[in-house]
Amino acid sequence: MNQIHLNNIISDDLAGFRLDQALAKLFPQFSRSQLQQWIEKGGVTVNQKKIIKSKDRVYPGQKVELNVTLENREEWTAEALPLDIVFEDESLLVINKPPGLVVHPGAGNLRSTLVNALLYYDTELQKLPRAGLIHRLDKDTSGLLLIARNLTAFHHLSQQMQQRTIHRSYAAIVEGSPKLMDTINLAIGRHPTQRTKMSVLMHGGRSAVTHFKVLEKFLTHAYLDIELETGRTHQIRVHMAYINHPILGDPVYGKSHRYDRLSEELSQQIADFKRQALHAKKISFRHPVTEELVTLESNLPDDLENLLQAFRKYNATSL
Repeated sequence: MNQIHLNNIISDDLAGFRLDQALAKLFPQFSRSQLQQWIEKGGVTVNQKKIIKSKDRVYPGQKVELNVTLENREEWTAEALPLDIVFEDESLLVINKPPGLVVHPGAGNLRSTLVNALLYYDTELQKLPRAGLIHRLDKDTSGLLLIARNLTAFHHLSQQMQQRTIHRSYAAIVEGSPKLMDTINLAIGRHPTQRTKMSVLMHGGRSAVTHFKVLEKFLTHAYLDIELETGRTHQIRVHMAYINHPILGDPVYGKSHRYDRLSEELSQQIADFKRQALHAKKISFRHPVTEELVTLESNLPDDLENLLQAFRKYNATSL
């Protein structure tokens, strides 16, 4: 068992939220049900006052603290699955996740996830929240993921994530021809009617900021460099779809397109691309022990690189 000591301040966008809802936003590394259990057991304080009711409301400026014991999670099974390790030391791991790999065990995906592989690689991760994962990637998004290997590193890196000092860049191919450079500052929350989706909300969502610049423009698509200032669920996919430039191949937020202006070969290659064309290519953070800046990059996976080369080839021949 390990002791967890974390704190944060209630922001304006969480005003009036239930305590458990606010904690789930402030500490996304824990599930809401786990947070509710800790509240009921007296492990949460607000302005140094112990609170045991999840439905109590919170207000801006209040200091919330978690002082709880994390039990071992024997229900997560360690599995000998391959890992593409970009960086590792005693404090952390950075993994290059392939497309199609689920990150965390859940309903319908209890085995063969990244977490199952991590627990086999390092059994100590069983003692950490979410096996040390500091952030997540969608199943069909590839790229870099940061994992802490002990509680000290977990706390340090989690604070960096909350303070927005971990910088993440993505490569993406989007539909259409967006501005050469832009910032999307639109709140995101759960879709009001389709609860498995997220959406831009004019009222009640959480602050979400995405920066992008166009690296290359093609006839019907564009290749973008995207930087996250915040890290909301599906943030890039939701923001790009909202400005009518969804990520190519996005099955949830994209739209069906016909590409009459493209060659039959390229149109078929686009149709055969069965995931969102999104890759977490770069991450930068302060090392939890040395405080040195660590910057790591990942090459595009073959499927995305091949698609990009096909666009380049067609763009050159169509001029």
